[in-house]
Amino acid sequence: MLVLLFFAFSLDQYLRVSVLKEFRETFLALYQEHTFQVLGGLFLVYVVVTALSLPGSLVLALAAGALLGFWGGLVLTSFASSMGGTLAFIMARYLFRDWARRKLGAWLHKMDSGVRWEGAFYLFTMHLNPAVPFFLINVGMALTSMRIVTFYWVSQVSMLPIAAVVVNAGRQLGGIGSARDIFSAELIVSFLILAIFPLAVKKMVTLIRIKLGKGAIPPFPESDSGRE
Repeated sequence: MLVLLFFAFSLDQYLRVSVLKEFRETFLALYQEHTFQVLGGLFLVYVVVTALSLPGSLVLALAAGALLGFWGGLVLTSFASSMGGTLAFIMARYLFRDWARRKLGAWLHKMDSGVRWEGAFYLFTMHLNPAVPFFLINVGMALTSMRIVTFYWVSQVSMLPIAAVVVNAGRQLGGIGSARDIFSAELIVSFLILAIFPLAVKKMVTLIRIKLGKGAIPPFPESDSGRE
């Protein structure tokens, strides 16, 4: 019902970069006047969006960077995304288990085999693989033998570098005041990092596996749709 209401009232229109830029000054003024309320509201919205797998988590991370700066945005984004993912994990395990099992099909066997083979490290590498949607990770892991506490702390650690890259890009976007600023060295570097990050992570994971003697990458579920 929450997902249906989200789209019925066209709330997704507020989770766009263009809207973020348009209302940035309003956000900043509101943040200065009601700091804790704005922080709490942004945190809660981020948790709900992540828990329900709604579109807009990327824009919210950019907004956190633009509004709160790098460190403030990183802390909020990191904890909110991990808590939201864990809530999705809990709902899939205890409320929608049968539905999730039917939807995942063969993917579930692959993920369960990966957890039995590598444990927490399998979840770590899945979070760093941009081809695997967060929804699939949150729901799929809930149907394996992984403990809730393990899922949370691994998600917290493994999603930190991703959050840092996106929040930094948001911080740079927040500093654009004119067309000339678009071509600033800092902004160009930020988006270059955002672009090459998945390739760098893939190479890093491969090197770690070689070091640990784990061999080939475990059987990630194949998906036609990546992350937002």
